[in-house]
Amino acid sequence: MRPKRTLAMAAVVALSALGVAACSGDDDGGSGSGGTVTMELWQNATTGPGKAFWEKTVADFQTAHPNIKIKLQSIQNEDLDGKLQTALNSGAAPDIFLQRGGGKMAAMVEAGQLKDITDGISAETKQAVGDAALKTGQIDGKAYAVPISILPGGFWYSKDLFQKAGVTTPPATLEELDAAVTKLKANNTPIALGAKDAWPAAHWFYFFALRACSQATLDAAAKSKTFDDACWTKAGNDLQAFAATKPFSEGFLTTSAQQGAGSSAGLLANHKASMELMGAWDPGTIASLTKDAKPLPDLGFFPFPAVSGGQGDPAAVMGGTDGFSCSAKAPKECTDFLNYIVTKDVQEAYYKGFNSLPVNKQAQGAVTEDYLKAVLDAYNKAPYVSQWLDTLYGQSVGNALNVGVVNLLAGKGDVAGIIKAVNDAAKKG
Repeated sequence: MRPKRTLAMAAVVALSALGVAACSGDDDGGSGSGGTVTMELWQNATTGPGKAFWEKTVADFQTAHPNIKIKLQSIQNEDLDGKLQTALNSGAAPDIFLQRGGGKMAAMVEAGQLKDITDGISAETKQAVGDAALKTGQIDGKAYAVPISILPGGFWYSKDLFQKAGVTTPPATLEELDAAVTKLKANNTPIALGAKDAWPAAHWFYFFALRACSQATLDAAAKSKTFDDACWTKAGNDLQAFAATKPFSEGFLTTSAQQGAGSSAGLLANHKASMELMGAWDPGTIASLTKDAKPLPDLGFFPFPAVSGGQGDPAAVMGGTDGFSCSAKAPKECTDFLNYIVTKDVQEAYYKGFNSLPVNKQAQGAVTEDYLKAVLDAYNKAPYVSQWLDTLYGQSVGNALNVGVVNLLAGKGDVAGIIKAVNDAAKKG
């Protein structure tokens, strides 16, 4: 899931140690000595209820399947993508791992690194999850991942701080957002942004692009990998104009996104900032960073506001689903585990562990928080949902966007530089 997400890549360390159990015996079934099947699972919840969820889920699955042993690796989110790519390229991939989808998954499929699990997805999974969500794990009609969570993005905010600053309703337009920020800054609670990790800064460009560009333009760019439409420049200009109002917390360029009380999520968790633009994994992250390590009681959600002059639908949502894939050499039992993690009870436990929307439609009935209901409402009402642009357009383009947007916010680059960097990255592949 993206309880957290990133494109910040780290070099893999001690890969040989991590990859020892990755390849599960034989290619024809993965059975090890004594009929035991050993698999390795990589996920990105390293602390708190999220890590506990995975430990219990793996233990429960092993109890129900005594012949299967799963080695759980909890890898810091900011390190996961880099380590995973290195492991895939070296042939030492984990059997089961977090899948971001989009262009990243397409590249793995093209490289022959993922198992085709089309025939392994159970009828129960198909009924519980539904076609729309399952298609996020498919390419050319074949399944390579099972989704585990719905993760649209938008603004997470403190209702108490909004009220204290005199902001009575969540902003629905960019003009209303500007007016709200002015009041919130006067109250010393501006917008939190963890630009040190780059991708949270790029989120701002993504959402301005969602409003500036039509759905057709976004989809066409996924195929053509060219970003010459005027809407991309408008998105950059809109971001530059908004950033010029200095809406972000002091030191945002050196603030991390999700690690510690001083991170952007931590600032919101401890009422040092009023809101943060982030995906639907944020409530769980915020909850882990409050003083009592419990969900923020006054947390609210509102979608990214409408922006005038754009071609995008003002109700469109950006986000997607996070899921899990099996590596190409994983045993057939890998798919059994993927079916298991989307069952109703496991999905309800996932929701409680991560404060995030489960993909199982029956488990969604367990959601009680107003902010998650607001996310689900925006998601269900959206005329279309765009994947995160770094996911949609792939790693190279995503990295170029990250760097370009941070440079823009730091006053070291311009909008034309972002567009050029993205086009250059797309040409290089």
